[in-house]
Amino acid sequence: MSNEAYVPTAAEARADEEFLRAQEASGTERFIKRHSLQARVTHGVTIACCLWLVVSGLFVFIPALAQAAGPGVVFAMRMSHRVIGVAFIAVPLVSALLAPKGVRHIFRNLFAKWDSDDKKWMILFFPYLFMAKWIHMPDQHELKSGQRFADGMLWFSGALMAVTGVILLVGSTVASFPAVYAWTLFLHDIGFFLICVFGLAHIFLGAGIFQPYRGSARLMFGDGMVSESDALYHWGHWAREELESGENVVEKEARR
Repeated sequence: MSNEAYVPTAAEARADEEFLRAQEASGTERFIKRHSLQARVTHGVTIACCLWLVVSGLFVFIPALAQAAGPGVVFAMRMSHRVIGVAFIAVPLVSALLAPKGVRHIFRNLFAKWDSDDKKWMILFFPYLFMAKWIHMPDQHELKSGQRFADGMLWFSGALMAVTGVILLVGSTVASFPAVYAWTLFLHDIGFFLICVFGLAHIFLGAGIFQPYRGSARLMFGDGMVSESDALYHWGHWAREELESGENVVEKEARR
């Protein structure tokens, strides 16, 4: 993937507009496959596990909540935390083993070098959320620059929670190492905080609460397809590469 900013020529821009008008008149639209079924299932299961781990973890993290709920509820939450924690670790690992190329692709995108468009996008991001009609955002690659940072932090915090969670599980069931356990619990709490912060940001944008991102939830919780117009709007560099290759492009009835 090239890191040079691409600026379409006037002729290319006119050709794009003419094509989109023709597609609209015909009642069909081109779509690009952005996420595979495996990616969507893995994402959905991981989110469900993560949400339950956050809820059940609150009963350990907040003593007042544990006292209010009572010992029976706290015990059930602790046990479910351990069981769901295993699924939180196992599902992504199994998915990674089934699709190692996909994992390499993800991390190649996460650590891609930022170009001038990436830097400009980050500068304009917060004003854009509230003034999307008046701000033109630069084209982006498969992962936007801000998304690379946020997703990278989610990967980091998820890995931190997984590793420390395994150590805590071992330390509370089959072994005893008080000093290590205390430090591990502290790191687990830090991971919990990071998951909450970046997870909420991820959900806030992914759920399409802000107008520019309306409908983006279907990318992971729908068919994984993005319309050509939305793809060009959000990920211009990536969309042009996909449209040129045609490998993941399909034409079907336009969404209403």
